[in-house]
Amino acid sequence: MSPTTPAPELREAQLACVRELLGAVLPTNRFYARKFASLATHDIRTLTDFATLPFTTKAELAADQSEHPPYGSALSYPREKYSRLHQTSGTSTGKPLRWLDTPESWEWLLGCWRVSFPLLGLTARDIIYFPFSFGPFLGFWTAFEAASRAGYLCIAGGGMTSTARLRFLIEHACTVVFATPTYALHLAELAAKEGIDLANGPVRALVVAGEPGGNITATRERIETVWGARVFDHYGMTEVGPVAMESHDQRGQMYLFESEYLAEVILPNTNTAAAPGEFGELVLTNLGRIGSPLIRYRTGDLVRLATNADVAGRTWRRLDGGILGRADDMIHVRGNNLYPASIESIVRRFAQVAEYRIVVDHSGSLADLRIEVEPVVGDGRELAENVSRAVRDELLFRVDVSAVPCGSLPRFEMKARRIVRNDKK
Repeated sequence: MSPTTPAPELREAQLACVRELLGAVLPTNRFYARKFASLATHDIRTLTDFATLPFTTKAELAADQSEHPPYGSALSYPREKYSRLHQTSGTSTGKPLRWLDTPESWEWLLGCWRVSFPLLGLTARDIIYFPFSFGPFLGFWTAFEAASRAGYLCIAGGGMTSTARLRFLIEHACTVVFATPTYALHLAELAAKEGIDLANGPVRALVVAGEPGGNITATRERIETVWGARVFDHYGMTEVGPVAMESHDQRGQMYLFESEYLAEVILPNTNTAAAPGEFGELVLTNLGRIGSPLIRYRTGDLVRLATNADVAGRTWRRLDGGILGRADDMIHVRGNNLYPASIESIVRRFAQVAEYRIVVDHSGSLADLRIEVEPVVGDGRELAENVSRAVRDELLFRVDVSAVPCGSLPRFEMKARRIVRNDKK
């Protein structure tokens, strides 16, 4: 199933993969054997039939891992068949999901990344840099190994300070950098302090993932300006795998890897399918991760399927604007509902902001929201006033914005945690 496979043929191939997946999983996977107790593979004759199956949720998986520690029962084989362990950054309760993979499932995950390399326009001349420590998150483990096997020179920057990573990048003339949007900006902040001219350096592209930002216009423009390089947004989840990637010839939209996933979009807080162009929650089924599959998994990520014609003639559907927010990240403040990305899109327009934080205070009868901004230099009072005015003008309600001392807010190598909630009553 290539990116140009005609849509009817693609859907038929996905249906065949779904039937094969269910046939392999139902007899041995205790979690799905219980969940789909009355289901037989021959009951799924169409993708419409498949769409009647119950969803899988993160809360279910967390409860299953608590009841069947440490890895849960959503495994299709005995534990001895598994060779890789990774975990998420944490559920809403703070406890991560642990995810095992067999060698075969690992190969499938690497294949998802190999699908993305042509979209990035990589060439044999590229040198790919991974400037972070490799921890338990699936993240770029798969990207590093897939790129290395594909013949690209891959350089890991673990075990170094951020400043040392910058110098290592320049020394080895790396052309492609993988990072979170936050860490890409932090490296640029350090480069300015160290007198390193990133904009005229060797890097031509940054692949950003792990958090919103790559498709938030102000954040993207800031990264591209300070690095002098093109940003490519990527989307994936530890428990699901690498899912979507922006293309060199299609800015602002990410292609779903429809050869590897069956993707659905449902209207928020419903079980109803969203039409193309409608805002909804992404639901995913990974078609080749047989050892630890997820079937109709509600990701909690909010998206909109593109409706414009594909300039490259690809038939894989696209996420217009990438990931637009998370269902559980919505902030309710004094009758206003907003997503953190709306605030970031405003704050990042101000180059004088080095870092920021959102504080949601539920200690009173009504929730209050304030934004702390850390200036690049100075006391930041005028900057705070300008940010406050911009938020008011765009979001149409007043937010308390205060300046904090330079260097006082935390910096993040992986996913940024900029929302602080005070839930004490």
